[in-house]
Amino acid sequence: MFPLRDTQPSYSKPVVTVLLIVVNILVFLFEVSLDPYSTNEFIATYGLVPDHFTFQAVLTSMFLHGGWMHLLGNMWFLWIFGDNIEDILGSAKYLMFYLLCGAAAAMAQFFANPDSRIPMVGASGAIAGVMGAYLVKFPHSRIVALVTIIIFFTTVEVPAWLMLIWWFFIQFFNGVGSIGHSSASQGGGVAFLAHVGGFLAGIALIYLLVPRQRFTKRQDVHW
Repeated sequence: MFPLRDTQPSYSKPVVTVLLIVVNILVFLFEVSLDPYSTNEFIATYGLVPDHFTFQAVLTSMFLHGGWMHLLGNMWFLWIFGDNIEDILGSAKYLMFYLLCGAAAAMAQFFANPDSRIPMVGASGAIAGVMGAYLVKFPHSRIVALVTIIIFFTTVEVPAWLMLIWWFFIQFFNGVGSIGHSSASQGGGVAFLAHVGGFLAGIALIYLLVPRQRFTKRQDVHW
């Protein structure tokens, strides 16, 4: 089940969401322009390697990706869910929210496996935070999703709360199952606990950050 769009309208231009997507794409285009040796050096320098942790890498790792599918999947989810969270928080507060969720996601994965020498990269932890906030603020929005039935494709509308909770539990159980396994021996993989940490951070932060006044006055028919 892959989300195509949501039914929750946005009442302002998603300036920061678009900017984040553009920056991620530009950084990835720079990555793929490098030769293999330089690419590895770039990822090792700016990705978050738990074995030699730096706070700078917590930030820079959010803008690196391991491949085209990694990038496009993340940017698609950010486009679907990010505009509504930016709409209610305002651009400046939304950017702070996004970065804090990404940092929380990185720290969750770091504490789970602090001795790992595999660079952690990707925006999915920060985007998981956006999804957590969406669950809190727009649980009754509908998500139009693409589903596969044997060899046929169709679309269905599902409640946002159902899709997001289902997604979270997949990340949680995969993350718990990965504890104790060496990511080095597996050659890397998905940082499920980063997704869990980002999602929970998004839920917490959306309660702490006060929405814009015009949002609090707006009656959302999807609630």
